[in-house]
Amino acid sequence: MDARLDMFDGDMLEGDMSIPGAPKRTTTQNGVPDYNTLDEPIKETVLRDMRAVGVKFYHVLYPKEKSSLLRDWDLWGPLVLCTFMATILQGSSSADSMADNGPEFAQVFVIVWIGAAIVTLNSKLLGGNISFFQSVCVLGYCLTPVALALIVCRVILLATQTRLLFFLRFVTTTMGFAWATYASFIFLGQSQPPHRKPLAVYPIFLFFFIISWLVLSHN
Repeated sequence: MDARLDMFDGDMLEGDMSIPGAPKRTTTQNGVPDYNTLDEPIKETVLRDMRAVGVKFYHVLYPKEKSSLLRDWDLWGPLVLCTFMATILQGSSSADSMADNGPEFAQVFVIVWIGAAIVTLNSKLLGGNISFFQSVCVLGYCLTPVALALIVCRVILLATQTRLLFFLRFVTTTMGFAWATYASFIFLGQSQPPHRKPLAVYPIFLFFFIISWLVLSHN
């Protein structure tokens, strides 16, 4: 009889205390509560995703923490950067305008995504231990320095062009290209076998070089 009472008391003390309609909470390995995103408001979901994208942009500009882009990958940032750069770089649709001979929107879009896919495929063939979408995420987010260089170049192009201004555009684009290549190598370099890293770096170098050339040659 006493044993049955002890079991009954134990069941009463260990019951489910969840509130109907409230987000279900579980505990992760680190002890941090993890809420079920299916029950959270849409506003909270959007704000959380925007914060995650902003954190990835920060890690590209300050590439110190190597696993941030690989652990929680997404393609929102690369899509925004690609669309922004393609919109700015596209040439004028007017037949009378000869001052703007930039590439078309679709051309920039294809160069970015096909180029990222080729670099990723090369990384996988060399024995890289990251997934396809992780690599595309890193390459897409690492376009951030090149996109910033594009903004600066567009501002410089508003003035009457001189050799000095072209030199400033050249230096700005070179800095964006170097930073993008360095950041992508920081994130992707650890996934390659040590003796094959040079073979993995060359396509990354070529990928950002082509995009940077489009930024510099756009006039």
